[in-house]
Amino acid sequence: MDSGGGTRFDTSKNFFNVINGKTRSSSRASQGTNPSTMEQLPDVPIASSLDLDEAVRGSRAAFAEWSTIPVERRKALVKSFADTLEAHCEPFAHLLTLEQGKPLRFARAEINNGVFRARTLCNLDLKEESRFEDEKRRAILSYAPLGVCALIVPWNFPISLSTQKIASALVTGNTIILKPSPFTPYCGLKLGELAQQIFPPGVFQVLNGDHELGPWITAHPGIDKISFTGSIPTGKKVMESASRTLKRVTLELGGNDPCIICDDVDIEETVAKVAIISLLNSGQICIAVKRIYVQENVYDRFLDAFVNYVKALKLGDGFEEGVFIGPLQNEQQYEIAKRFLSDIESQNLKVALGGSVNVIGTGLFITPTVVDRPPDTSDLVKEEPFAPIIPLLSWKNEEEVVSRANETKTGLGGSVWSKDIARATRIARKLQVGTTWINEHGALDPRVPFSGLKESGYGTELGLEGLKAFCNSKVIFIPK
Repeated sequence: MDSGGGTRFDTSKNFFNVINGKTRSSSRASQGTNPSTMEQLPDVPIASSLDLDEAVRGSRAAFAEWSTIPVERRKALVKSFADTLEAHCEPFAHLLTLEQGKPLRFARAEINNGVFRARTLCNLDLKEESRFEDEKRRAILSYAPLGVCALIVPWNFPISLSTQKIASALVTGNTIILKPSPFTPYCGLKLGELAQQIFPPGVFQVLNGDHELGPWITAHPGIDKISFTGSIPTGKKVMESASRTLKRVTLELGGNDPCIICDDVDIEETVAKVAIISLLNSGQICIAVKRIYVQENVYDRFLDAFVNYVKALKLGDGFEEGVFIGPLQNEQQYEIAKRFLSDIESQNLKVALGGSVNVIGTGLFITPTVVDRPPDTSDLVKEEPFAPIIPLLSWKNEEEVVSRANETKTGLGGSVWSKDIARATRIARKLQVGTTWINEHGALDPRVPFSGLKESGYGTELGLEGLKAFCNSKVIFIPK
């Protein structure tokens, strides 16, 4: 069933796919779940393969004109989209907390951050470059849009990760099909509906689906690029499928970020900052601190202060006042967290705080858990819990801690904490990660490229490099 434009925008009900400028329901539907209460949320449509085919045709038709529109005009439209999202911040924040579980204040922050990322990316200029010139000719390098780009977004940050992909793809002249996570489809569908107020039909489409839609997208011959954020196993499947048609791919995958604490830090100040980035979004952040290495001579003081700080953080429903840690987003992730807790118990690891499922009604809550010096061979150290479960480990010398921090298949982010900036920089240069912070962690800037090493990713998002990832490089040799 189609419906035209002109209706009042409402984030609270009536969720549709958006195909070629029109909202579209489907013969099949699914429902999300509020992870704080396990209450069922409204129906959302499940796109069919025919829906995808129609969306791709619409995108390809729209690309012919959209790609020729002057870049400053495209930027103005993307900024208008960001302005419109900002104007609807409060209803989107409530919808985000409802479907994702994060505290309302952090839902608002995510939307504001998404708006900021979109605006900042619009302010970057991807200019034509002169790469070579002699007495006979010169070579000009320019960047041309790829075509139809599928943006596959995870459930942990459904809005901010969408907006950075949306802005990067659209300002460079591509058309897009947004695919939200089936765990958090609601905000993504409403972003697509909101976008129809701004963009021509076919430029910005959105499809929700079940487990079949992702593989259909990655295999579709009419799609030119996949920008995917999600788990490492799924990312590998995306790359394998996309390779059959040589689609361009950008993969932003999981991490197991080390955080190295030197003995000269201010303990209380550092504990507060590290605890927050460890447990923000219930630990469900790819670049959250996952392993905390504390220099041995201050380890006990740091551990005590860390435990006391975490104890004071409120766990609960995201709509409750003062909550810092909400539920895990979905039952699949909840079961993974429970497996980690079971392993901690069966391996007799030393628990400094928590260690159990916390029953708050029927929600997917995990008590924040701090584990005291688990062995480096434990799953808790080797793998990413993606939950509020944090190992603290001690170290003696720089060479040892760098080696241990790098002993992983992932390489997304890391941080070093010290008053001696030269020392911290020396250690930071040795970490095998895409981004290293000193005396902070996880603070991204849209002007700066973001990418993962090893199995943490392929390609780049954000910055000029992220814009180039949505383009083909074209060289013209011009005679004199």
